[in-house]
Amino acid sequence: MATFFGEVLSVYSRAVDDDDEDEEELDDNEEDAQIRRELEEKRQVHLHWNPEVSLKSGSKLPCSDFILAVGHNAARFLSVYVLTSESWDPVGRASVWNERSRAGAGQSSEESACLFYRHKDHPSVLLCQVTCYVAENQQFQWTDKVFDCLQPRELSVTVLSDGSVADYKTADYLSGSSAPFLRSLHTSSFRGQSVCPSLEQPNIVSGLPAAVLNHCQAHRIPAIVYQCYSDVIGPDSVTMETFKPALTKLGKSIKMEPSPSTDVLRKFAGTTAIQSNLYI
Repeated sequence: MATFFGEVLSVYSRAVDDDDEDEEELDDNEEDAQIRRELEEKRQVHLHWNPEVSLKSGSKLPCSDFILAVGHNAARFLSVYVLTSESWDPVGRASVWNERSRAGAGQSSEESACLFYRHKDHPSVLLCQVTCYVAENQQFQWTDKVFDCLQPRELSVTVLSDGSVADYKTADYLSGSSAPFLRSLHTSSFRGQSVCPSLEQPNIVSGLPAAVLNHCQAHRIPAIVYQCYSDVIGPDSVTMETFKPALTKLGKSIKMEPSPSTDVLRKFAGTTAIQSNLYI
């Protein structure tokens, strides 16, 4: 195209330019969808059972008592007071990946996963320790996959969970000397006796313990959550000991170490570095 002064200009076609933009936008949308699919696949919860646990298609693990410990103090309470005996075998783990559950410093991917143990003399008693972060959109997936491997008949579930005293709501003054303390919440089918007061409104149970409790309520499985409210961040021997009454109702299948050695307490009470972004 020539102007009045004879200057030759390139012809601009808006239609062609719009087509190019549409193609680029389509490519971007397909690339974003592919990334979302890959992330969704990567965030799937995977169960890995040891060879001695033979779970054929449709078969389930016999389980009368399932004890789930969520949080560093709850999980290490089991390590200090229960798993120190030689009555337990590791039988599997659940691997969970998300932006916050990667293995920390000095911690392997196996150690940051959810670990399962089975009692040698009472194979129907299972323990699970969860110290990694399970994202909100992974909690019900974790629950469905784990309970899909357990026989629901005669199953009873006990959940030990960490909580911060800062999240505990009460109209009364709460002195520092009153923490740590236990509160419980159970399903309607639970017929046992709680070892502590019930969780008062408007306090709630959240995270993975809430997902497990909801699953048990929907499937009429007797279950109780013991939430330990502590004023200490990280593993603490006093907080760990607070969980002891929660397992006294499980009978002879769970034998607790009455007085753990100082070396054992030192090993499990102070080996987790608290992750913080306040100081770099």
